[in-house]
Amino acid sequence: MKKRSVRALTTALAVAPLLAAGVPGPFAQAVEARTDSSSLPVESTLVRGVDLDTVTIPELQAHMKRGSLTSSELTRAYLRRIKAVDPKINAVLRTSPTALSQAAASDFRHRRGKVRGPLDGIPVLLKDNVNTRDMPTTAGSLALAGSPPDTDAELVGRLRAAGAVILGKTNMSEWANFRAAKPTSGWSAVGGQTHNPYVLDRNPCGSSSGSAAAIAASLAQVAIGTETDGSIVCPAGMNGVVGHKPSLGLVSQSGVVPISAEQDTAGPMARNVIDTAITLAVLSGHKDAGSGGAFGPTEAVPRAEGLRGGLYGDLHGGLRGKRIGLWRLPSLGADVDALMTRTAARLRAAGAQVVEVTPPYQDRLAELEFPALLSEFHRDLDAYLASREGPRDLAALVEFNRSHPAERSCFAGQELFEQALAAPSTTDPRYRAVRAELKDLSRRSIDETMTAHDLDAIASPANPPAWTTDCARGDNDVIPSSTPAAVAGYPSLSVPAGFVGELPVGLLLMAGDHQDADLLSLGAAVEQHLKAWQAPRYLPTVGPPSAE
Repeated sequence: MKKRSVRALTTALAVAPLLAAGVPGPFAQAVEARTDSSSLPVESTLVRGVDLDTVTIPELQAHMKRGSLTSSELTRAYLRRIKAVDPKINAVLRTSPTALSQAAASDFRHRRGKVRGPLDGIPVLLKDNVNTRDMPTTAGSLALAGSPPDTDAELVGRLRAAGAVILGKTNMSEWANFRAAKPTSGWSAVGGQTHNPYVLDRNPCGSSSGSAAAIAASLAQVAIGTETDGSIVCPAGMNGVVGHKPSLGLVSQSGVVPISAEQDTAGPMARNVIDTAITLAVLSGHKDAGSGGAFGPTEAVPRAEGLRGGLYGDLHGGLRGKRIGLWRLPSLGADVDALMTRTAARLRAAGAQVVEVTPPYQDRLAELEFPALLSEFHRDLDAYLASREGPRDLAALVEFNRSHPAERSCFAGQELFEQALAAPSTTDPRYRAVRAELKDLSRRSIDETMTAHDLDAIASPANPPAWTTDCARGDNDVIPSSTPAAVAGYPSLSVPAGFVGELPVGLLLMAGDHQDADLLSLGAAVEQHLKAWQAPRYLPTVGPPSAE
């Protein structure tokens, strides 16, 4: 990676919380600020004195090293929360029957001092389009609800090798929202409708709906989502958590149900940037991420010298001198725009230089992206279906949906499937010209903007306030901020920015090709200055929003 490795970043991110042990962090302060009875969940977030809402992976590993907490206790606590809380939000499709045995194996390694890395013993949920050999992988469709895949996705193998506890699978927008012209995010024929944990009649965005909602509700320590355009960062923003869409190719897509090899990537979702960065190190296959080496929690805490106070150490210096381009997107509404104004003021107060920008070529990107994805979807889904039991290609899948009424119980359409069948082949010169122009313009939209203004990152709202879920109407989700980075294959990161009424809004940060580590570093500083995270209250509904 350019400039900074993921290894260096996660080492730095892990230092300060351990150095500051015993001092309430911004997440704990946020929880203390919302202690009225209406904010209390059904099942306590406390386990052995550890608050699941606010604890980080390095802090959990420190507890496990001391013996004051075990992976088995942690895993049982999350399983209890799933049983008690998930009926409200319907985010978790299934839990793994081997979760507790995985945790017991991690406890054995901890006792012997053979810890594999910072994810050893940490419960992780997977979006249901990520292959698992021991659980069904359906992409939300009844067509794939039979036998599990023969093998794990490569990223799941990396998580297992790192000692993570694969806790279960999360619901998602069926076929990652690439079936109907007007879908409802968070709905699948397999899992039904996932609800936003902040306000239950509001939508969680998609397509990593269950992963984001589960993390917001503290049903796991981290979750894996996937994105083609917006499917990590929009649910992260709308559910008040952190979501990172990695640079294209950084995380293997082998064994993940596809839309487009030219844009698809899996990525981590968590309640803080530390856990997000640590999980990315494992997903990306860094040679030390699954060993007891540089990431090993049994090793001495790295010295703070040379870290300039650590990413969390000097909260007055973490943003000083950083240049951030604010892409306001007033089309997302006056309340979101007002929140962006307040966010910019807070970043400036922390020492950042914030200038307003408008990345070019957006209309052309919007015009070209969908036709290219149709061709790529047909090619890539046919290849995936050939490896599974059930429909063997897209044409057979269309027929399956026509003959299974349950697939049409929320919305009936499969217009995107039908359009993909009629789209030009990816060997067609017309398609190749479209994809080449997309790649060129999307990269230029970011590169030219960052160069012209000497930026460290571009920032924009990740989402509007969540709309009400309505199968008849479908989504109300024209959200252009994710497109430049998604089409370019560049990294993007959503961190909590604040609220419009009771509904979270994320700040989307994007940067140049393979600048993931720098972006996560900047995101950590932004997160610490905004201190915007708040636990959900599971409100049944709210009136018209007002900015907060």
